[in-house]
Amino acid sequence: MVVVANPLDQISLVRPPKPGAYFSGVPVINLGEPGSAAAIVKACQDFGFFKVINHGIPIDLMVDLEKEAVKFFSLPQVEKERSGPPNPFGYGNKRIGPNGDVGWVEYLLFGVTSKPFSYTSMAFLREPSASSFRSALNEYISAVRKLASEVLELMAEELKIEPRNAFSKLVIDEKSDEIFRLNHYPPCPLLQGLSCSLTGFGEHTDPQIISILRSNDTQGLQIALRDGSWVSVPPDQESFFINVGDSLQVMTNGRFKSVKHRVLANGMKSRVSMIYFGGPPQTEKIAPLTQLMGEGEQSLYREFTWGEYKKAAYKSRLADNRLGQFEK
Repeated sequence: MVVVANPLDQISLVRPPKPGAYFSGVPVINLGEPGSAAAIVKACQDFGFFKVINHGIPIDLMVDLEKEAVKFFSLPQVEKERSGPPNPFGYGNKRIGPNGDVGWVEYLLFGVTSKPFSYTSMAFLREPSASSFRSALNEYISAVRKLASEVLELMAEELKIEPRNAFSKLVIDEKSDEIFRLNHYPPCPLLQGLSCSLTGFGEHTDPQIISILRSNDTQGLQIALRDGSWVSVPPDQESFFINVGDSLQVMTNGRFKSVKHRVLANGMKSRVSMIYFGGPPQTEKIAPLTQLMGEGEQSLYREFTWGEYKKAAYKSRLADNRLGQFEK
């Protein structure tokens, strides 16, 4: 691994996948077919990651928000920076979090408050000129929250957890800790003529319960398999990719695994991704569910609140094993 000198940061270069060398084993869940609940649980156990189709969210909602994101990221740098710097919410450029992680990415990070939606530290969204952005954002987040709830209820149903909303209620409560992220990975002139890719967003797991990702039709997303190898996920702008988060791994006592993933920046094409992170209320206690514990089975994790875990995660680097300090 080498690094590229940058006026601000040192961003890692990695060997890119061969053109068209995509992983063919990504589980595809058709939410309109019988058996989708069993397929979701198997995917969570095998990969911690899957793609959903026939999800019922109109493509127009995705395209409209993508257009608004592209308009924002096309603004002069000084105008974008009026929406930041992130603390932790707002506009960020190359620096990811407060602990030294960097990547070839710029982003908008929103703290979401529901009923009605409002966005922490996003004063620019209240301006009349941002009405179309605000409208697209509200419609999109409303739709993916429903999708998150549906998927989590299918998980609970297959696992025979009562009540059926045991997971979903945690992410749709009025006090749920929801985050929404718009990432832009611009073309990188540093890569012209080089057979390598820049790290856009370094390897990590998501600390929340569930993450729902949609991107444009540009490659870059990779997941780590159980043997530690990295594989490239084929882009699909009409579908959603869903990640198991650390909190769901704990609640299932390790039956589900939070997936390690990263994004490589493309030298020629711009990548725009939109990620919804469903987290529980700050005071919610996270621990393995007794309904999933077999006779004599021991908990792998000590109980903690989501606020406790979020604070620990915020102090860590992206690639750190955040759950390590909470293991028994």
